[in-house]
Amino acid sequence: MLSSATTNPAGEPLYVARDGGRLTVVAARYAAVLFDLLTGLLDSWSLWNAVARDEGTGRRWRTAYLRRTYAVGRYQPYPELVAEAARDQDLDPVLADQLVARWDELRPWPEAVAVLTGLAGSVPLGVVTNCSNELGRRAAERVGVPFDLVVTAERAGAYKPRPEPYHYALEELAVAPEAVLFVAGSPNDLIGAGAAGMPVWWHNRLHLDRGAAPPPIAEHDTLTPLTAAVLG
Repeated sequence: MLSSATTNPAGEPLYVARDGGRLTVVAARYAAVLFDLLTGLLDSWSLWNAVARDEGTGRRWRTAYLRRTYAVGRYQPYPELVAEAARDQDLDPVLADQLVARWDELRPWPEAVAVLTGLAGSVPLGVVTNCSNELGRRAAERVGVPFDLVVTAERAGAYKPRPEPYHYALEELAVAPEAVLFVAGSPNDLIGAGAAGMPVWWHNRLHLDRGAAPPPIAEHDTLTPLTAAVLG
Protein backbone atom coordinates (compact mmCIF):
# COMPACT_ATOMS: atom_id res chain seq x y z
CA MET A 1 0.00 0.00 0.00
CA LEU A 2 1.21 3.48 -0.85
CA SER A 3 0.21 6.87 0.43
CA SER A 4 1.21 10.47 -0.24
CA ALA A 5 3.89 11.52 2.21
CA THR A 6 5.51 14.88 1.59
CA THR A 7 7.13 17.00 -1.12
CA ASN A 8 10.67 17.69 -2.15
CA PRO A 9 12.16 21.21 -2.16
CA ALA A 10 10.76 21.78 -5.64
CA GLY A 11 7.26 21.01 -4.38
CA GLU A 12 7.03 17.67 -6.19
CA PRO A 13 5.40 14.79 -4.27
CA LEU A 14 7.31 12.03 -2.55
CA TYR A 15 5.54 8.82 -1.60
CA VAL A 16 5.77 6.39 1.26
CA ALA A 17 6.02 2.72 0.26
CA ARG A 18 5.28 -0.02 2.79
CA ASP A 19 7.89 -2.76 2.47
CA GLY A 20 7.68 -5.57 5.00
CA GLY A 21 6.23 -3.25 7.59
CA ARG A 22 8.86 -0.57 7.00
CA LEU A 23 8.19 2.82 5.46
CA THR A 24 10.43 3.93 2.61
CA VAL A 25 10.23 7.32 0.93
CA VAL A 26 10.09 6.93 -2.85
CA ALA A 27 11.38 9.98 -4.72
CA ALA A 28 9.03 9.81 -7.70
CA ARG A 29 6.36 12.02 -9.18
CA TYR A 30 3.83 9.17 -8.99
CA ALA A 31 3.02 6.54 -6.39
CA ALA A 32 2.75 3.80 -9.06
CA VAL A 33 2.82 3.34 -12.82
CA LEU A 34 0.34 1.16 -14.72
CA PHE A 35 0.83 0.08 -18.33
CA ASP A 36 -1.20 -1.17 -21.22
CA LEU A 37 0.56 -4.46 -21.92
CA LEU A 38 -0.14 -5.65 -25.45
CA THR A 39 0.67 -2.38 -27.24
CA GLY A 40 2.21 -0.18 -24.56
CA LEU A 41 4.98 -2.65 -23.70
CA LEU A 42 4.78 -5.51 -26.22
CA ASP A 43 4.76 -5.57 -30.01
CA SER A 44 1.67 -7.76 -30.29
CA TRP A 45 0.76 -6.30 -33.69
CA SER A 46 3.67 -8.07 -35.38
CA LEU A 47 2.49 -11.39 -33.96
CA TRP A 48 -1.04 -10.89 -35.30
CA ASN A 49 0.45 -10.01 -38.70
CA ALA A 50 2.64 -13.11 -38.66
CA VAL A 51 -0.27 -15.39 -37.80
CA ALA A 52 -2.39 -13.77 -40.54
CA ARG A 53 0.60 -14.13 -42.92
CA ASP A 54 0.65 -10.51 -44.05
CA GLU A 55 0.48 -7.09 -42.44
CA GLY A 56 -2.66 -5.86 -44.17
CA THR A 57 -4.70 -8.90 -43.19
CA GLY A 58 -3.30 -8.86 -39.68
CA ARG A 59 -4.26 -5.23 -39.15
CA ARG A 60 -7.78 -5.79 -40.52
CA TRP A 61 -8.23 -8.75 -38.19
CA ARG A 62 -6.78 -6.93 -35.17
CA THR A 63 -8.91 -3.85 -35.84
CA ALA A 64 -12.04 -6.01 -36.07
CA TYR A 65 -11.08 -7.65 -32.78
CA LEU A 66 -10.64 -4.25 -31.12
CA ARG A 67 -14.08 -3.16 -32.29
CA ARG A 68 -15.61 -6.31 -30.79
CA THR A 69 -13.66 -6.02 -27.54
CA TYR A 70 -14.56 -2.42 -26.91
CA ALA A 71 -18.20 -3.09 -27.77
CA VAL A 72 -18.65 -6.20 -25.61
CA GLY A 73 -17.54 -4.61 -22.36
CA ARG A 74 -18.23 -7.42 -19.93
CA TYR A 75 -15.70 -10.23 -20.14
CA GLN A 76 -16.20 -12.93 -22.72
CA PRO A 77 -13.46 -15.48 -23.42
CA TYR A 78 -10.66 -13.79 -25.31
CA PRO A 79 -10.11 -16.54 -27.92
CA GLU A 80 -13.81 -16.42 -28.80
CA LEU A 81 -13.62 -12.69 -29.56
CA VAL A 82 -10.47 -13.21 -31.63
CA ALA A 83 -12.19 -15.97 -33.63
CA GLU A 84 -15.32 -13.86 -34.15
CA ALA A 85 -13.14 -11.01 -35.41
CA ALA A 86 -11.58 -13.40 -37.94
CA ARG A 87 -15.05 -14.34 -39.19
CA ASP A 88 -15.89 -10.63 -39.49
CA GLN A 89 -13.06 -10.36 -42.01
CA ASP A 90 -13.92 -13.59 -43.85
CA LEU A 91 -10.87 -15.28 -42.32
CA ASP A 92 -10.60 -18.77 -40.89
CA PRO A 93 -11.45 -18.62 -37.16
CA VAL A 94 -8.72 -21.22 -36.55
CA LEU A 95 -6.38 -18.22 -36.63
CA ALA A 96 -7.43 -17.57 -33.03
CA ASP A 97 -6.04 -20.95 -31.95
CA GLN A 98 -2.85 -20.25 -33.89
CA LEU A 99 -2.46 -16.88 -32.18
CA VAL A 100 -2.77 -18.46 -28.73
CA ALA A 101 -0.34 -21.24 -29.71
CA ARG A 102 2.24 -18.65 -30.76
CA TRP A 103 1.59 -16.29 -27.84
CA ASP A 104 5.05 -16.80 -26.35
CA GLU A 105 6.54 -15.24 -29.47
CA LEU A 106 5.50 -11.83 -28.14
CA ARG A 107 8.44 -9.47 -27.75
CA PRO A 108 8.82 -6.20 -25.81
CA TRP A 109 9.65 -2.98 -27.59
CA PRO A 110 13.47 -2.62 -27.73
CA GLU A 111 13.81 -0.05 -24.94
CA ALA A 112 11.09 -1.46 -22.67
CA VAL A 113 13.27 -3.63 -20.43
CA ALA A 114 15.78 -0.87 -19.73
CA VAL A 115 13.06 1.67 -18.94
CA LEU A 116 11.15 -0.70 -16.65
CA THR A 117 14.31 -1.83 -14.90
CA GLY A 118 15.19 1.79 -14.22
CA LEU A 119 11.77 2.45 -12.70
CA ALA A 120 11.32 -0.78 -10.76
CA GLY A 121 13.46 0.17 -7.79
CA SER A 122 11.65 3.46 -7.26
CA VAL A 123 7.96 2.89 -7.94
CA PRO A 124 5.57 -0.10 -8.14
CA LEU A 125 4.75 -1.21 -11.67
CA GLY A 126 1.63 -2.97 -12.95
CA VAL A 127 -0.21 -3.82 -16.15
CA VAL A 128 -3.89 -3.68 -17.10
CA THR A 129 -4.57 -5.80 -20.15
CA ASN A 130 -7.47 -6.97 -22.30
CA CYS A 131 -7.05 -10.73 -22.30
CA SER A 132 -7.50 -13.86 -20.19
CA ASN A 133 -5.67 -14.60 -16.95
CA GLU A 134 -3.48 -17.22 -18.62
CA LEU A 135 -2.56 -15.08 -21.61
CA GLY A 136 -2.03 -12.04 -19.40
CA ARG A 137 0.41 -13.98 -17.23
CA ARG A 138 2.28 -15.31 -20.25
CA ALA A 139 2.41 -11.89 -21.91
CA ALA A 140 3.67 -10.21 -18.73
CA GLU A 141 6.44 -12.80 -18.51
CA ARG A 142 7.50 -11.96 -22.06
CA VAL A 143 8.39 -8.43 -20.96
CA GLY A 144 11.21 -9.80 -18.84
CA VAL A 145 10.71 -7.52 -15.83
CA PRO A 146 8.53 -8.59 -12.85
CA PHE A 147 5.38 -6.62 -12.13
CA ASP A 148 3.78 -5.87 -8.79
CA LEU A 149 0.32 -6.23 -10.29
CA VAL A 150 -1.21 -7.89 -13.37
CA VAL A 151 -4.89 -7.12 -13.98
CA THR A 152 -6.60 -8.87 -16.89
CA ALA A 153 -10.04 -8.38 -18.37
CA GLU A 154 -10.97 -11.82 -17.06
CA ARG A 155 -9.87 -10.95 -13.54
CA ALA A 156 -11.70 -7.60 -13.56
CA GLY A 157 -14.77 -9.05 -15.28
CA ALA A 158 -14.75 -6.53 -18.13
CA TYR A 159 -12.67 -5.25 -21.00
CA LYS A 160 -11.10 -1.82 -21.19
CA PRO A 161 -12.10 0.93 -21.68
CA ARG A 162 -14.89 0.06 -19.24
CA PRO A 163 -14.00 1.33 -15.76
CA GLU A 164 -13.78 -2.05 -14.00
CA PRO A 165 -10.20 -2.99 -14.99
CA TYR A 166 -8.79 0.42 -14.06
CA HIS A 167 -10.67 0.54 -10.76
CA TYR A 168 -9.61 -3.01 -9.94
CA ALA A 169 -5.96 -2.02 -10.34
CA LEU A 170 -6.37 1.12 -8.26
CA GLU A 171 -8.07 -0.84 -5.48
CA GLU A 172 -5.27 -3.40 -5.49
CA LEU A 173 -2.68 -0.64 -5.24
CA ALA A 174 -4.73 1.27 -2.64
CA VAL A 175 -3.60 4.51 -4.25
CA ALA A 176 -5.61 7.57 -5.27
CA PRO A 177 -6.01 7.66 -9.08
CA GLU A 178 -4.37 11.06 -9.46
CA ALA A 179 -1.16 9.58 -7.96
CA VAL A 180 -0.96 6.76 -10.54
CA LEU A 181 0.42 7.33 -14.02
CA PHE A 182 -1.18 5.20 -16.73
CA VAL A 183 0.92 4.48 -19.82
CA ALA A 184 -1.52 3.94 -22.68
CA GLY A 185 -0.96 2.02 -25.88
CA SER A 186 -4.11 3.14 -27.70
CA PRO A 187 -6.65 5.99 -27.72
CA ASN A 188 -9.15 3.83 -25.83
CA ASP A 189 -6.90 3.89 -22.77
CA LEU A 190 -6.85 7.68 -23.01
CA ILE A 191 -10.62 7.47 -22.55
CA GLY A 192 -10.79 4.72 -19.93
CA ALA A 193 -7.82 5.55 -17.72
CA GLY A 194 -8.57 9.24 -17.93
CA ALA A 195 -12.17 8.67 -16.87
CA ALA A 196 -10.85 6.68 -13.89
CA GLY A 197 -9.00 9.81 -12.78
CA MET A 198 -5.46 8.86 -13.77
CA PRO A 199 -3.06 11.08 -15.69
CA VAL A 200 -2.31 9.33 -18.99
CA TRP A 201 1.04 9.20 -20.82
CA TRP A 202 0.60 7.84 -24.34
CA HIS A 203 3.19 5.52 -25.85
CA ASN A 204 1.91 5.94 -29.39
CA ARG A 205 4.34 3.55 -31.05
CA LEU A 206 2.06 2.94 -34.01
CA HIS A 207 1.24 6.63 -34.62
CA LEU A 208 -2.46 6.02 -34.15
CA ASP A 209 -4.99 8.80 -34.59
CA ARG A 210 -6.26 10.08 -31.24
CA GLY A 211 -9.68 10.81 -32.67
CA ALA A 212 -12.15 12.07 -30.08
CA ALA A 213 -10.17 10.75 -27.11
CA PRO A 214 -8.99 13.33 -24.56
CA PRO A 215 -5.38 14.51 -24.92
CA PRO A 216 -2.72 12.78 -22.80
CA ILE A 217 -0.28 14.65 -20.57
CA ALA A 218 2.44 13.56 -23.03
CA GLU A 219 2.68 11.56 -26.26
CA HIS A 220 5.79 9.77 -27.53
CA ASP A 221 6.54 6.98 -30.00
CA THR A 222 9.13 5.47 -27.64
CA LEU A 223 9.15 4.60 -23.94
CA THR A 224 12.52 6.27 -23.33
CA PRO A 225 11.18 9.64 -22.08
CA LEU A 226 9.05 7.87 -19.47
CA THR A 227 11.92 7.62 -16.99
CA ALA A 228 12.23 11.37 -16.69
CA ALA A 229 8.44 11.76 -16.58
CA VAL A 230 8.25 9.48 -13.54
CA LEU A 231 11.50 10.13 -11.70
CA GLY A 232 12.26 13.69 -12.80
